[in-house]
Amino acid sequence: MNKIEFMRLWDAYSGLLTPTQREITDLYFNLDLTMSEIAEQKGISRQAVSDCLNGCKKQLEEWESKLNFVSASAEYGLQVSFMTTDAERWAEKFKAAHPDLTAEVAELEEILSKDYSGEVGAALADPCVRAVMKKDFPPRQSG
Repeated sequence: MNKIEFMRLWDAYSGLLTPTQREITDLYFNLDLTMSEIAEQKGISRQAVSDCLNGCKKQLEEWESKLNFVSASAEYGLQVSFMTTDAERWAEKFKAAHPDLTAEVAELEEILSKDYSGEVGAALADPCVRAVMKKDFPPRQSG
């Protein structure tokens, strides 16, 4: 597994790792510390760091093989991308066939190319949206 594949899995499933596993993998993959530096910082052997990293990689791969969250997210992203591309192509053809509706097509093209990250952030910060998400996606009980 390369670093990018690992980081995709880590972003999705790191919350399922133990705090120590999260810390060691974060130090190694996000902060680019060497295994020796991590071992020194944590007061453990380099072999213990290596074992932890290998175990975490294996665990993350296992979770992905069972849950397919990262694969499903990537697939959904591709579907949205293909759909947006098709809609943009359709808009271009429609605009050419109906020059009198150029302003309306331009509005559609603007919608298709807009970055909605600000709206998503604002919605997720809204207490009402958070309450609905908490109801629909309750936190898992540990234990």
